[in-house]
Amino acid sequence: MAYIKRDLEDKLIKLSKEYACILLTGPRQVGKSTILEHIDSKDNREIITLDDLSMRKLAKEDPKMFLSLHNSPILIDEVQYAPELFSYIKIEIDKGAKPGSFFLTGSQSFKLMELAKETLAGRVAIINMSALSQSEIYKKNNTSFKIDIESLKERKGKIADISEIYTRIFNGSLPALISGKYKDKNVYYSSYITTFIERDISEEIEGIDKFLFSDFIRACACRISQVLNVHALANDVGISDDTAKRWLRVLEKSQIIYLLHPYSNNLLKRTIKAPKLYFFDTGIVVHLTKQSSPEVLLNDSMNGAILENYVINEIIKTYQNECNDPLAYYYRDTNGNEIDLCIIYDNQIHPIEIKKTSNPDSKMIKSFHLLDNLNIKRGAGALICFTDKLSAFNEQNFIVPVYLI
Repeated sequence: MAYIKRDLEDKLIKLSKEYACILLTGPRQVGKSTILEHIDSKDNREIITLDDLSMRKLAKEDPKMFLSLHNSPILIDEVQYAPELFSYIKIEIDKGAKPGSFFLTGSQSFKLMELAKETLAGRVAIINMSALSQSEIYKKNNTSFKIDIESLKERKGKIADISEIYTRIFNGSLPALISGKYKDKNVYYSSYITTFIERDISEEIEGIDKFLFSDFIRACACRISQVLNVHALANDVGISDDTAKRWLRVLEKSQIIYLLHPYSNNLLKRTIKAPKLYFFDTGIVVHLTKQSSPEVLLNDSMNGAILENYVINEIIKTYQNECNDPLAYYYRDTNGNEIDLCIIYDNQIHPIEIKKTSNPDSKMIKSFHLLDNLNIKRGAGALICFTDKLSAFNEQNFIVPVYLI
């Protein structure tokens, strides 16, 4: 399998020379252990996975003995299965463990980050890793997506028309498929979902109806890019609202989905309060909604929703790959006015609209003005669409091709 260079590499190498412990979180199969193995120059680093039940049992029941048997430098994969290790790793660090002694990976970031912050405060670098970005797949080496003329002119990208973009959306962004290690996409994603339910969900929710939960994930996939309506989602599957809320939290914690929250401001009185639902990988959505080809997807009723999911994913990745947490929101008010994405940086809010069109019209950004009178300055905005090249409506509103994100 060909290794795909990740944008996080240089940052992780630098951090491994400063911190004794690095915790890399993210969804399953995004390449967390692979990148840590790749950047490591120590030939004697031991690699342990807690997917191995015997290793997991020892790590949980006798973490001190586990660390005695496996000396640093060490890479412990899926460390969320044995959080008991954190206290003993802290002891080793306080005794003078060298930088780069402990590489940890885990797939349930909320719980992991909470435990790591409590136990290893000031001793661990916690980094979240996403699936492959357009930048990594097509070797563009782009920085965080920012909306100003110089930053946009510097962005590089392999020119792609609408058919190519929907092929990218269809293929998803998980390394094992993109690298060619696995050829059968349906088998891969089917195994991915099954493994996720059998391991993560069964561990999290004892006695869960696995078939019903599978239906729930599929129902979520059918509602991407929509304002979350928990009651309607629960009705789709035949479960209670409380159960739906609990299952959504599990999906979010495992980073299968994420929720984009509405922008709130004390000057905005009529905004919607519910978040919007997105999946971290469009390939999973395609699999769950039974799209058979990029061409079918392009002509399906959800083509706009999945394009929005894809674009927002890619913009967020450009920040995550520089170890930054983007301040990302959406806007929608009770009058039906909506802005797909609002990014805040440099104390300015930047509106972004996403459209499946090759004929941009200024009417498509008519809602941007709703951000003009806030107690934060409105910065430049962008319409992201299927135009051939970078352009603009005026000096404050740009037209950006999808392939440049």
